[in-house]
Amino acid sequence: MNPHLLRPSTEALRHQSLNLATTIGVGFREIWAHKFRSVLTMLGIILGVSSLVAMSAMVKGMEKGAKDALIAVGGLQKVRVEPQPVPVEQAHLKDQAVGITINDVYALQNGAPLVTRISPEMRQFGATLSANGKRFRPFYCAGVWPVALEMSEHVIAHGRMFNEVDEEMARNVCVIGTAIRDELWGSPEQLSQEIIPLGETVYINGLPFTIVGMFQHYESEQDRKARLLAKLQPAAPAKTGPVRDRGWRGPGRGSFVFWLKNATLYMPLNTMWMRFRSGMMIASTASDRPGHWMPPPAAFGDPRLSTLELKIADVDLLTESLQQIRNVLMSTHKGIEDFAFRTQEEWAENIKTFIRNARLSGGLIAGISLLVGGIGIMNIMLASISERVREIGIRKSVGAAVGDIFIQILVESLVIAVLGGLAGLITSFALVRAISSFSPTDNSPIITVTAMAVAFSFSVAVGILAGLFPAFKAARLDPIEALRYE
Repeated sequence: MNPHLLRPSTEALRHQSLNLATTIGVGFREIWAHKFRSVLTMLGIILGVSSLVAMSAMVKGMEKGAKDALIAVGGLQKVRVEPQPVPVEQAHLKDQAVGITINDVYALQNGAPLVTRISPEMRQFGATLSANGKRFRPFYCAGVWPVALEMSEHVIAHGRMFNEVDEEMARNVCVIGTAIRDELWGSPEQLSQEIIPLGETVYINGLPFTIVGMFQHYESEQDRKARLLAKLQPAAPAKTGPVRDRGWRGPGRGSFVFWLKNATLYMPLNTMWMRFRSGMMIASTASDRPGHWMPPPAAFGDPRLSTLELKIADVDLLTESLQQIRNVLMSTHKGIEDFAFRTQEEWAENIKTFIRNARLSGGLIAGISLLVGGIGIMNIMLASISERVREIGIRKSVGAAVGDIFIQILVESLVIAVLGGLAGLITSFALVRAISSFSPTDNSPIITVTAMAVAFSFSVAVGILAGLFPAFKAARLDPIEALRYE
């Protein structure tokens, strides 16, 4: 047998392609003939695609904001040791619990080789700052060692960090964040110039401290771009009342983590102990005013810390590092487990879980919208077939194949879904822009090509599935019965 006889001729292939093109053209003409009905049918697909893209953009924005915040507080290598109540099984040892102390710091330096950095912290809760006739309560007022600068990813923009000499001599010096400067001396937006209060005196609970350094201003990338864009725009008419620039103040403006870092005040650890903690202890026993008498730390034993921040050598060795730290602390605490670990890995896992759940729930809602749109397409196509029974009968009687009828109806359904998907992608940009106007700038929605491709693919799939049943029904119509249909 000649093998060429088994292959379709060029003429046959050309005829098939022309037939398919004609069928597609008929499908387009039918959609164009019922424009209003087709647009209404597309609405479900448009809403489904736009909501799917917008949901993905919102989740992507939140994920980026959370990861930026995680990096800003030290990354995955950071471990926090916090005091906790004595476990129930050790309740009888409660009076012997010592809490987290300086002694733990020295023990960890010698007994935990996987720990590369140790930063003890002694916080002053409810501290009130006053200067320049104004008062402000910082979010974070703590006595630390200079290593805290590296541990918390702080950067000195002006002046210097206090050093070991300041620590040893318990000098009244401090380093502040830009939120403190803004509240006590004014922000650059208010004054049209940047105030750098180096050498100025700030009173902490009534005690004078000299500002020796100021951290850089921390903000998300979106905040930074918005601030630079605002500088390039023409100045707006002056408004009465205080000016609050977006991203420079308050946890409601931009990321809470960046605001926390901006509202931070650091002083030497020994200064915190001698000026506030030991003074408070004296006040409670001698009815004196806090901070007036400054005994040496040895007078009251081992100073108790608020927290202890550690940085480990490698994230992959987190389990081994925590075990080393636990062994050392159990030794210094005489077997009493009055401490707990807080790792950034837990935060990262929480972020992953939240993002996964958000994608799942948002995708489910958007999927339901697409399903509703598919049902709408199916209903319209069935109604269209009912209106065109006689037309289909005529086409079949003059030689139209079953496949031609099937493809025509399927193409009509697919075209409606494709046009609806494209319109949905365009609508998603407007929807995301509207969401961005009231969402935090560090969590601004981010549209990705992947999300758009997935949403469009789903719309095409819905169009095909919605058109299968009507196409089968139209293709199986008996031409004689169809011609008799009134």
